[in-house]
Amino acid sequence: MLIHTGKKLHVCEVCNKSFGRKSHFKIHMLIHTGEKPHVCEVCNKSFCQKSNLKSHMLNHTGEKPYACKICNKSFGQKSHLKSHIRIHTEEKPHVCEICNYSFTQKGDLNRHILIHTGEKSHVCEICNKSFTLKSGLKKHLLMHTEEKPHVCDICNKSFAQKGDLNRHALIHTGEKPHVCEICSKSFALKSQLKCHMLIHTGEKPHVCEICNNSFAQKSQLKCHMFFNTGGKHHVCEICSKSCTQKGDLKRHVIIHTGEKPHVCEICSKSFARKCDLKNIYLFTQERNLMCVRYVIIHLLKKVN
Repeated sequence: MLIHTGKKLHVCEVCNKSFGRKSHFKIHMLIHTGEKPHVCEVCNKSFCQKSNLKSHMLNHTGEKPYACKICNKSFGQKSHLKSHIRIHTEEKPHVCEICNYSFTQKGDLNRHILIHTGEKSHVCEICNKSFTLKSGLKKHLLMHTEEKPHVCDICNKSFAQKGDLNRHALIHTGEKPHVCEICSKSFALKSQLKCHMLIHTGEKPHVCEICNNSFAQKSQLKCHMFFNTGGKHHVCEICSKSCTQKGDLKRHVIIHTGEKPHVCEICSKSFARKCDLKNIYLFTQERNLMCVRYVIIHLLKKVN
């Protein structure tokens, strides 16, 4: 009868959400307790609800029973199919309350909201740089390994990320798909168009902390700061290379001395710079000083 009357007798004391059925109320409470009683026997991942575990198991079996009638693409979960269909219908039901930008999927909206909040919860344990998205941290970690697996077929230049290779390829093709709607000038990269648009808006967001002079582009501010601070006044006595900061000069001099005082306690490899070693807990509670290569392997496992 509760279905017909609309009465919801079971009220959550934590968030005041109410439920018509006790079973639904009990499932809801697991959100607050953090309890995940349903465990996958293959990978040990745990879930609040049995239905979530069943959906997860399809990842291991490879079964995709839900097929799109428009393009025949298949999915393991019904919810994924529903999200996919919105690509064809161009429906965007998830709207940002701050800027009214709309999205096909709720996950995209959640990631977008972080732009407004400025939250960057994913932090690199090597250099402390923080990122809004987990994917951004994963890409960043590859930069520390100096691995560049993506190679240009035309000039053999290599890149750490596939996106960087795609942007580089535009140099060879001459393609400029990003067009200014005001003056029709075209650009290879979206970031170049964004910088160009500041010319029309007159916006100068980059401000010098010394003289308060403002600039449209960050590169213009960097050039200005170079002259404002007197340029590079720390000079190497061996090769006459100049550096803006004293610390940069000290790190540079090690190139000439060949000194490698920083030793990895795991692989015994030595390094010129301390930043190539990183204090981090790995596997045990002991703090070991180890090389970046081992740290990266560990961090990528954590991120995944």
